[in-house]
Formats: sequence, structure tokens, C-alpha cells
Amino acid sequence: QVQLVESGGGLVQPGGSLRLSCAASGSISSINAMGWYRQAPGKQRELVATITSGGSTDSAASVKGRFTISRDNAKNTVYLQMNSLKPEDTAVYYCYAEDSRLYYGPYWGQGTQVTVSS
Repeated sequence: QVQLVESGGGLVQPGGSLRLSCAASGSISSINAMGWYRQAPGKQRELVATITSGGSTDSAASVKGRFTISRDNAKNTVYLQMNSLKPEDTAVYYCYAEDSRLYYGPYWGQGTQVTVSS
């Protein structure tokens, strides 16, 4: 099993920045890709950004150029640096991790609220 604990959410004004962190513990050697999803009220959960164990990244078109995902394998932590935040970025952000073992995972964090408002 893998446990994920997120931190770093909060209230920020439009144009501001936040950095989310997600620390993994447990069977971390089996973790493959990690990333972030978000879910706004009344909307479906959507993929924000992903990063593989080798460091390859991908992100949604709506956040390209503003959000950066990174990973510190020594700390078993993935980060989401969010710049130029917009009100439409308001959502609960969830960290996830894929397990390389068949029939295991994915794993989810508890979610952290990000609110962009003046």
C-alpha cells in the first residue's frame, strides 16, 4: 500500500502563486507515475499534470505555461507549482500515484482546497 499526504492549498488572489506538495509513504518502491487531478464544484475530476518515475511530464492545456510539476525521488514527494492563478483554477486538488504492480493502485490523497478569489 501507498499513502499520500498533500499540503499547500489555500486562498490566493488572482495572479498569485501556490505550491502543492504530496508526500508518499509505504510501498514507495512500487510507485510509477504520480500527478495531480482537480475537481471543481459541479464538475468532473480532471487531470492537471503527471510525471513519470523517469521525470517525463505532461499537463492539461488549461494549465500549460502556468503550472509546473516536479518530483523529488529522494524525498518521495511530488510538487505542483502553480503560477498566474485564475478563479477557474479553484478546486480540490488530489494527488495520485500509480503502482507498477498488477492489481495495485492507483492511490489517492485526501485532497487540498485551492481557492482563487479577490
